[in-house]
Amino acid sequence: MKKTLTLLLLAAALGSSRSAQFDVRDEKTFEAIVPNGATLVTNATGFKFTEGPVWVGGANGYLVFSDIPADELKKWTPKEGITVFRKPSRNSNGNRLDRKGRLVTCEHSGRRVVRAEADGSLTVLADNFEGRKLNSPNDVAVRKDGSLYFTDPDYGLGNQPREVAGCYVYRIDPAKGTLTAVAKDFDRPNGIVFSPDEKRLYIGDSGQPHHIRVFDVKSDGTLANGRVFCQIDNGVPDGIRVDVRGRVFSSAGDGVQIFDTDGRLIGKILVPQCVANLCFGGKGGRTLFMTAQSGLYSLELLTSGR
Repeated sequence: MKKTLTLLLLAAALGSSRSAQFDVRDEKTFEAIVPNGATLVTNATGFKFTEGPVWVGGANGYLVFSDIPADELKKWTPKEGITVFRKPSRNSNGNRLDRKGRLVTCEHSGRRVVRAEADGSLTVLADNFEGRKLNSPNDVAVRKDGSLYFTDPDYGLGNQPREVAGCYVYRIDPAKGTLTAVAKDFDRPNGIVFSPDEKRLYIGDSGQPHHIRVFDVKSDGTLANGRVFCQIDNGVPDGIRVDVRGRVFSSAGDGVQIFDTDGRLIGKILVPQCVANLCFGGKGGRTLFMTAQSGLYSLELLTSGR
């Protein structure tokens, strides 16, 4: 009897712990993503405002992310913790690796998208549209053909005047380097990511709509058939990523919200601070890293990133 009671109390305690860190809507699917016993880890704190995480290298690689107000790119490793990766960073925001493993960065105050070369120099990939300065590039996605897609809201302009008529989504042609506006009907386009097969492109709108839209990607790289994929019910869809199964992970005011491929909410990873962005990394790409205001958090998953 005593042993049975102990087991029941232990089970209740574990259930309470899980419910405190997660909001599960589809138990079966959620358990295929987040293992029982998984615990949110606080990797580092004390930043001004974190954004744009990207994992560099394989299992023994490292994380790079932005601290926008500090004007720094940070580096984190399990052994060394936090070090400075690049300073100044022109108030860098979103980061991604291109197909050759080079770091592509969206610069807020620089009003441009740059690529880091092997010698440490920066190549400017885009800084104007039709002769007018970009707003403040926010986040970027990379396609297998080498083309880059990035969002350009006006959050980082400060007192600088806006020269482009709206907040657009752009595509950089991999061969010519030319810049094309592929979507002009967003309020504040923000997070951006391709589906695993790259037939669809997800783009978050962190302005008035607070939703994620999905587009069909045509053979010439343009977008078609834009429609609402899901609505974020707490906060805004800032950074977004997909796993290998095509499920969408979105930052939100209460943490990370996970959606199935049909836009149905599977559940939430509850984080103490509002999450701004996220990425997959670590061994097998199964660690979810989350940049959240002054903190960096992580969670071990059963799935891996695309």
